[in-house]
Formats: sequence, C-alpha cells, structure tokens
Amino acid sequence: MVRKLFQYLLLALALLLVFLTSALLAMRFAIHGREVQVPRLAALSPSQAERVANDEGLVLSVGGRFYSSDVPAGRIISQAPAAGSTVRRGWKVVVSESLGPQRAAIPNLLGQSYHAAAINLGHRGLEIGSVATVHFPGAPPQVVVAQNPRPDSSNVSSPRVDLVLSAADNGQQFVMPNFIGELLPKAAKAVEAAGFELGKLPADAYTSDGHFAAAPVSHQFPQAGQKVTAGTAIYFGIKRGSPQR
Repeated sequence: MVRKLFQYLLLALALLLVFLTSALLAMRFAIHGREVQVPRLAALSPSQAERVANDEGLVLSVGGRFYSSDVPAGRIISQAPAAGSTVRRGWKVVVSESLGPQRAAIPNLLGQSYHAAAINLGHRGLEIGSVATVHFPGAPPQVVVAQNPRPDSSNVSSPRVDLVLSAADNGQQFVMPNFIGELLPKAAKAVEAAGFELGKLPADAYTSDGHFAAAPVSHQFPQAGQKVTAGTAIYFGIKRGSPQR
C-alpha cells in the first residue's frame, strides 16, 4: 500500500514538473514573440519612417529638428533606439528631422523683450528654446541679458535659441539684519559696506563735531528679517540720553 502511494506521488511530481516546464516555455515564447528589431529609418521622410515603424508594430515620434549639411531637409537624421536594436512591440522610436544646411544667422537679441526676441527669431525661421531668469543688476526687468548660440554664430546645429531674461524684480534681494543694540557708528559702517544707503538720522545721532554718536541703536527701518534690495535706505534711531562721545 505504501509502495503504491509512493508511485502515485512520483507520478504527480513528474506531471507537475512537465506542467511547469511547459508554462515556462510558453511564457518565453510569448515574450520573445512580441519582440521586434528596430528598422533603419535614416534618410526616410517622416511619413515614410512612420509607415515602416508601424509595420513593425512600433510608434514613431519626431523629437527634434536640426541643421545638417549632409542630410537633405525633411529627412530623418538620427533615431533612438538605433537600427537593429531589439525592443517590444509598441515601443516608441524617437527620430530627429533634418532642416538641411543652415541659412539663418543668429540675431543679436540682447536688450530685447521676450516678445520682441520671439518675433525677431520667427522672421528668420528660428525658435525660442529654453528660457531662464536671473537677477542682473543694471539691466531693465524682463529683457534678454544672455543667449545661446551667441549673436552672428554660423556653426549652429539647432534652430532653437536659448534665452536668459532679467528678473521682473531685478534688484538683488537681501534679508535685513538686526542692528538693535549695536553702537550707531558700527551699524552705520556695516550698512554702507553692504551697499545700502544710510537714511537721514535724527539730530541727536551726531556729536557736536559731526561724528556718529556712540549710542546704541534703539529702532531701525526696515525691520530685521524683511527683504530689501541693494541701494535701499536704512534708517536708525538711538536711545535718548545715551552718551554722545
């Protein structure tokens, strides 16, 4: 009886092993059955490349347009994944389209507003690329203070021009320190050294010979912790009755 049960157990294990092996083979076949090789799309037009990609079960996406002296305008200049790569069906193939040889010179956009720069580029068949904003002392707000490629560049690969604009609040900002309790001469020196202006002080803030009174600051404007820009006027008051040495 025990021997018979042992034979049944061996038979069940053998059937289970056969089932698992068949399942693994079927899964492997299903996975590899959905894999395709990426076709070569270089030199095709976007519409031709899309048909070729779709025939292989792939999706085409035009990711950019670049100047090329070798590939005619309107033809595919590069692709990713590369031709011959193995991918799953439904995979996206990103291609770049040639604009042909560069014809437009890069204009000088420095000092122009964003709107004016966009019109200037559009007239030349160019586009605005990335846009960054920085504090740029001395420049009016919201104008171009830098560009890439530089003006009059000739060896350019992309029709996009990246811009850097001056910030709307273009003055550099600082956090107002706390001068309460500091002696007035020391506080006034720190203010001027930091690039701020010292506002008009009360008469008792000066000694008889015109120097700052060696008295502690009792109040200030702007108050400590407020944001101020370079050139802001700082006002102090001192404790009345303090020594006027």
